[in-house]
Amino acid sequence: MANPHAGEVALIVDGERRVLKLTLGALAELEAAMGADTLVALIERYEDGTFATRDVLALLLAGLRGGGWEGTPADLARADIGGGPIAAAQAAALLLARAFTLPEATHGGV
Repeated sequence: MANPHAGEVALIVDGERRVLKLTLGALAELEAAMGADTLVALIERYEDGTFATRDVLALLLAGLRGGGWEGTPADLARADIGGGPIAAAQAAALLLARAFTLPEATHGGV
């Protein structure tokens, strides 16, 4: 089960429930994949609703890797995502929110 307090998000990938998490290593991989772009720019695109499919794929790949998945970018590009593109974009947005929001900020200090 995904633990939102640990920054985890669940997503069905090729019929299998996966737990995604943006670990420090996953974030470093995400930064490398983004090249000259920054994580702040990525967050801003999500906040503005101007994110691209490549942003969704990069976030999901980093989250899957942080959750222990060993697939490749090509594997993810071919994968069947439960709930389709909308579920994929929502999972990516949740990953960002959970990685960069303090738990007490969203849960009244608990």
